[in-house]
Amino acid sequence: MTTIEVDEDEQGPWTVLSIRGELDLVTSPRIRRRVHDAVAGGRHDLVIDLSAVRFCDSSGVGVLIAARRLLRSCGGRLRLILPEAGIGGGIGGGDGHVDRVLSALGVRRLFDVYGDVPAAVTGSGRTAP
Repeated sequence: MTTIEVDEDEQGPWTVLSIRGELDLVTSPRIRRRVHDAVAGGRHDLVIDLSAVRFCDSSGVGVLIAARRLLRSCGGRLRLILPEAGIGGGIGGGDGHVDRVLSALGVRRLFDVYGDVPAAVTGSGRTAP
């Protein structure tokens, strides 16, 4: 069974969505809804922490691209947290899977990627595309 958990936190102007589990066809609508709810609530600066996502398929990638588009359309910002590919033991078991998927599809360069939440909310330590 596909599972996903989402925690939400406010850090200054940033809304942080920390996702754990599998981001796929079944769970992607839940993430899409959380992003839309944040924007509808006037929160246009969003960090999506994917360091504990074990699996991501094309529908998950589609949600990330749609979130980027939505936030850009309202003058907002999107930052992703991705552990580097090949580094095991991320919080909650992430292992760089999402980073590898985004890179393989050629869309990683579209995103501002950081190694952890503190770096993302301060804008320091952005990782190379």
